[in-house]
Amino acid sequence: MTNGQAAAPSSVWAPLRESLFRTLWIAAFASNVGTWMQNVAAAWLMTSLTSSATLVALVQTATSLPIFLAGLPSGAIGDVVDRRKLLLVVQGWMLAVAGALGILTFLEANTPLVILVLTFALHLGAAMMAPTWQAIQPELVPRQEFSQAISLGAVQFNLARAVGPALGGLVVAIAGPGAVFLINAASFLAVAIPIYRWRRPAEESALPPEHVTAAIWSGIRYVRNAPGIRAVLVRASVFIFFASALWALLPLLARDQLGLGSGGYGLLLGCVGVVSVLEATVLPSLRRRFSQDTAVAAATALLAVAIAVLAYLHNVGLAGASMAAGGVA
Repeated sequence: MTNGQAAAPSSVWAPLRESLFRTLWIAAFASNVGTWMQNVAAAWLMTSLTSSATLVALVQTATSLPIFLAGLPSGAIGDVVDRRKLLLVVQGWMLAVAGALGILTFLEANTPLVILVLTFALHLGAAMMAPTWQAIQPELVPRQEFSQAISLGAVQFNLARAVGPALGGLVVAIAGPGAVFLINAASFLAVAIPIYRWRRPAEESALPPEHVTAAIWSGIRYVRNAPGIRAVLVRASVFIFFASALWALLPLLARDQLGLGSGGYGLLLGCVGVVSVLEATVLPSLRRRFSQDTAVAAATALLAVAIAVLAYLHNVGLAGASMAAGGVA
């Protein structure tokens, strides 16, 4: 093997040479941009329908609750059914839900309850898709490029998190939230089409397929007997419980405390993603200098400071800087 051949897999961009991975990477970026646009539009629409902080915060609950409820079953289902067909069904489900939300918004038939129910249904599809999407990644790239593929997935997600909110706020200001919902519905086609065209080799096994219930209990038993995994789950749960206040109440902070419109809210949310794009280049060096526990503790403290500062800010520039600090964390 020549030096050039040996060095090629070390490039973070190496997986993009695989046509299927490259196509799905671009498609996932388009879909994630649509999802972040949707999140901005749904939260902002709720602030226009009600002044209740509880109802506005419940939009974030409707976004996150499906992951809690369906995360474990969706992983088990992805292990026992045809993954390609599952991804196609889920994309169709999310397209239909986002389309319905867009049509109802244009007909001015939306209510806070409708927004919450359809937001929950939309993110239920995302929760069903996520484990299977991660599971097919090793099928798209050579084994030696898998770590680079994971890094590129993080870059794609954070780039969408930077672009999507700003674009969503802009479209809401120009054409209204209904247009954003329909754009998001169309974005699911970007993923469905290449998945439909993918001729995935059929999996053959001499053993009968595992039952979903058995797969779920197998996962639970594994966690019960893995102290390291339990520690990660507990720490992540405690972190997310408090950090979720930022996403839940940011629309109200933008509107009432900072006096921003939908475009300003989208830009404020996008400040998190802009800085997060740097993670592919910054995190490896941090891992070499600090232990994982130290890095996690420092990041947690930084996010806590950013949220505390936001509670008292009335300056848009400083608020954007605080959101950027949250993105770093």
